[in-house]
Amino acid sequence: MENIEQLAFRQRTSKKNSSPTKKNKSDEISKQKWAIVSLSSIPLVMTLGNSMLIPVLPSMEKKLSITSFQSSMIITVYSVVAIFLIPIAGYLSDHIGRKKVIIPSLIIAGIGGIISGWAAWKLDNAYWLILIGRALQGVGAAGAAPIVLPLVGDMFKNDGDVSSSLGLIETSNTFGKVLSPILGAFLAGYIWFLPFFSFPVFCTISLLLVTFLVKCPKKQEKTIPFKQFFVNIKKTFTNEGQWLYAVFFIGGTLMLVLFGILFYLSEIFESEYNIKDIKKGFFLALPLGALCISSFIGGKIIKKNKVLMKWLTFGGIVAAAVSIAALWFSIKLWYMLSMFLISGIGIGIGLPCLDALITEGIEKKERGTITSIYSSMRFIGVAAGPPIIALLMKQSNHWIFILLSGLSIIAALVTFFAIKPSTKDTA
Repeated sequence: MENIEQLAFRQRTSKKNSSPTKKNKSDEISKQKWAIVSLSSIPLVMTLGNSMLIPVLPSMEKKLSITSFQSSMIITVYSVVAIFLIPIAGYLSDHIGRKKVIIPSLIIAGIGGIISGWAAWKLDNAYWLILIGRALQGVGAAGAAPIVLPLVGDMFKNDGDVSSSLGLIETSNTFGKVLSPILGAFLAGYIWFLPFFSFPVFCTISLLLVTFLVKCPKKQEKTIPFKQFFVNIKKTFTNEGQWLYAVFFIGGTLMLVLFGILFYLSEIFESEYNIKDIKKGFFLALPLGALCISSFIGGKIIKKNKVLMKWLTFGGIVAAAVSIAALWFSIKLWYMLSMFLISGIGIGIGLPCLDALITEGIEKKERGTITSIYSSMRFIGVAAGPPIIALLMKQSNHWIFILLSGLSIIAALVTFFAIKPSTKDTA
């Protein structure tokens, strides 16, 4: 009888002790969910800051009396500045902390938006000051969006959680691209420079979310000297170089193809089909919506299966290449939109796979720097797409389709031959 009473006492004690643990676990999961929502706002805001201007570019050409190539530079200067500063931001985030880089960067980006908006509002010859404001936005973008990837990697120990969270981050990024043309066209419908002024508002919202809802994990490793850090990075590239360079190239190529498509559609809708303003925003959102949905699904299904990541990326890029090549036969409106819809799906399913490969395949102490280099490669694609397409549009549409489909095929081949995950990575 005494044994039974002792057993009952132990069971009651066990339940009392376990309930706080379960509660703490539940609270921790809830906190992480809000943190992911907050972090997702950063790529969303930075995407809005760039892509929101794409449907407005033809109007800017008229208001500022500039060429299509000059208008493309309003997109490109943002990315060019970010390309050079992203690795520095990544290095700093590895050493002084992720939030200490992200928060000042959001403030700088907002100031850049104010400068561009004020110049467009008050000055007759506003073009060059707009570019300066856009350059400041690029400085802010360099220290904000790219640092999200390593921070998510820091927050979770389980690779499956990392992959799912990165899928949500990439979905937020692509949702920003869906929302951008609609919102940009809507705001510009009232005042053509209003998209510039809206950006600081979005930056402020993201700043408040990150400040109060995101708690960075405590650093476990001591900060290492720059010389030793450089040696470690060099060692990482020596050991992992083949697949790292491949992911860098593929990410940059997909962004070039995507922003090339967006710039082409923005120009062709207005010049050939007289589709303008909010209607053009909705038309641009169609392929981007497909990209957003496929990114979300891709992030959900890959878990930590690196073999699946490779084949989804390969299949998505092939689909994009074939659909763009098919535009050689016709550029009738709905046929063209259908083909770009397929390419959007292909690009969208590959992006979260690349994010997961680059984040999970690198040691935490070097993750910020390596993922930042990857982000720089993506920004190179963003920067190169619009001006290249602007130049090719003076020649022939067929050259645009040849270039974009050809680059996609090369990216698919690089995926096939250079990314070789072990069969152990299917778990």
